Amino acid sequence: MIRIALLGAASAGALVALVAGAQAADLPAYEPAPAVTAPAVPSFTWTGPYIGVQAGYAWGDTNIRGVKPEGFIVGGYAGYNVQLDGSPVVLGVETDFNYSDVDDRRGGVRAQSDWAGATRARVGYAFDRFLAYAAGGVAYADREVRVRGVGRDSKTALGWTVGGGLEYAATDNVSVRGEYRYTDYGSDRLLGAKVKGDEHRVMGGVAYKFDTFGF
Repeated sequence: MIRIALLGAASAGALVALVAGAQAADLPAYEPAPAVTAPAVPSFTWTGPYIGVQAGYAWGDTNIRGVKPEGFIVGGYAGYNVQLDGSPVVLGVETDFNYSDVDDRRGGVRAQSDWAGATRARVGYAFDRFLAYAAGGVAYADREVRVRGVGRDSKTALGWTVGGGLEYAATDNVSVRGEYRYTDYGSDRLLGAKVKGDEHRVMGGVAYKFDTFGF
């Protein structure tokens, strides 16, 4: 009788184990949920059109003895940059136009410039939001000479300009910069004499860069 009870219990246990194993085999396999990753944040790019204002100080030299014009400059600039894909290299073109209060007088001779501008190509190297750049191109300016008792004469001078600077993007749309520029205006005949002139200037500017969508 005891053997029959033990045999029954063993058979029941085997049956329970068999049913449990079959049910477990029927359950769907567990797969872990995919890891949630934060969306990639696009890095800053210098690509896009921009417009800005600037101000600075200029000083230069002429071939008129003792006449070295200097003074303040204020104006605006506009341009377009392209940052090469996957590269820190930035290429661009820019033009500016400025009011100029640059003059000097020695004896009865006065040399002055009332406005100046330039159109330049730019090449830069970006360190994320910092941009070190060099620029060069064509410069143009008003040049005037007055001689007491003789009269006055003026010309629009054409020359070349080179320089460089450092720019920082404070936000995705606003950048500030400082730069140095050297300009050689060559020579022009004023009041019958050949007058040469060059200029050094330091400038600071702030610009707004437009989003590239739609361009």
